[in-house]
Amino acid sequence: MKVVILAGGFGTRISEESHLKPKPMIEIGEMPILWHIMKHYSHYGFNEFVICLGYKSHVIKDYFANYFLHNSDITFDLQNNNMEIHRSKSENWKVTLVETGLNTMTGGRIKRIKEYVNNETFMLTYGDGVSDVNIDELVKFHKAHGKMATLTAVTTGQRFGVLGIGEGDSIDQFREKKNEDGSYINGGFMVLEPEIFNYIEGDSTTFEKEPLETVAEQGQLMAFKHDGFWQCMDAMRDKQQLEALWASGKAPWKSWD
Repeated sequence: MKVVILAGGFGTRISEESHLKPKPMIEIGEMPILWHIMKHYSHYGFNEFVICLGYKSHVIKDYFANYFLHNSDITFDLQNNNMEIHRSKSENWKVTLVETGLNTMTGGRIKRIKEYVNNETFMLTYGDGVSDVNIDELVKFHKAHGKMATLTAVTTGQRFGVLGIGEGDSIDQFREKKNEDGSYINGGFMVLEPEIFNYIEGDSTTFEKEPLETVAEQGQLMAFKHDGFWQCMDAMRDKQQLEALWASGKAPWKSWD
C-alpha cells in the first residue's frame, strides 16, 4: 500500500522558514519533518511513497536525489576526481515525486497522483504533522469497516474545523470550530479507496470540503480515534515545541530505533 504525502503548500504561517524551503522540509533535529513522517510509516513496513510537490519543489527533489550522499561517510579525491564511500545509511524507500502545481488545492493534488496508486487502496497524510498513531491498527480498522475512507481523528487546541462523529465512529459532519469545542479534528493519517478520486473535480477542489463532506453525507467516511500524541507544525511555536521534544530524547512520534 502506497503512502501519499501532501507537500506542496506555501506554509505562509511559518514564513520565517518557508520563504526558503517548503514547510515539509523544515527541520526537527536536523532532519526534515517530512523525513520524520516517512520514518514512522516505514516502521510499520510501508516504504513506497508518492509525494505531491508544489511550492519550491526543487528543494524536495534535491534532497532525495542526494539522500545517499548526505547520509554517507565519503572521501573526495579532488585531484583525481574520485569519490570513495566508506559507510552509508540509506532507507528502504521508493519515492515518487510528482509535480502537482504551484497553486493547486489539496483535492487537485490528490487527483493528479491517481495514476501512481494503481487503482489500489492508499494512505494519505499531510507533510507537516507527526503522531504516534499505530498505522497497523489504522489499516486494520479501515479494512474491517469496509467504507471508502478513514481519517485519524485527534483532539488538540481548536485552531481547526471539527468533526461530527456519530454512531459506530461514522463521520456525519464537518463544521467550523467554536470556543467551547473540545472535539475531534482531522489529523490526517487517512486510508482511502481509489473511488475517492471520483469525488474530486479538479485543481481548484479542496479535499477537506466537497469530497470529504460528500463522502461523509453518504456514510462512507469513518473516524479512527487517536487519543495519543499528534501535532502539526503550523507556526514557529509548533516547531520549537517539536524541537524541544526531539532534543529531550523522548519524542512521542519516534517509533523507529
